[in-house]
Amino acid sequence: MAHSVSTTPLTGRSAGPAEPSVGTLAKSAMADMSTLIRSEIELAKTEVTVSAKRGGIGAAAFAAAGVMLAFAAIFFFIALAEFITWLGLTRWISYLIVFALLVLIAAVAGLIGYRQVKKIKKPEKTLETLSDLPDLARREAPGQRQHDLPVVRNGQVVRQDPHARLR
Repeated sequence: MAHSVSTTPLTGRSAGPAEPSVGTLAKSAMADMSTLIRSEIELAKTEVTVSAKRGGIGAAAFAAAGVMLAFAAIFFFIALAEFITWLGLTRWISYLIVFALLVLIAAVAGLIGYRQVKKIKKPEKTLETLSDLPDLARREAPGQRQHDLPVVRNGQVVRQDPHARLR
């Protein structure tokens, strides 16, 4: 006895695929976000690696140029001393004059560097906000926060009493 199969759909079922549940959609969205974040991190790593390589090559080129310039300076100062000798002074006095010139240039550069280092200030705003971290680290449930967080406006930290309750 042969069974016949109806070709018309049943009225209680839809012809298309079943719609996914909210849980399945949320799980899929979380997986997609995780994949997106990992992809962005990999992209950032790749870009930073390429930039770091280029920066390293550039720094090496500058270092090589500096070494060559130092060698050239040695020959320049020897030539300067020989020129002074050609003007009529004895050779050792000519080299002593060049030596004194180099010491004077080094002293001026050292003085400028010392003054610049003295102008360095500690990061006062950062230290100020770091002192607020213990108060911010209080464990409060989301939506149940009872204390204000510090706010930065126009580059200035607006200090608020960390113990004051939210209004």
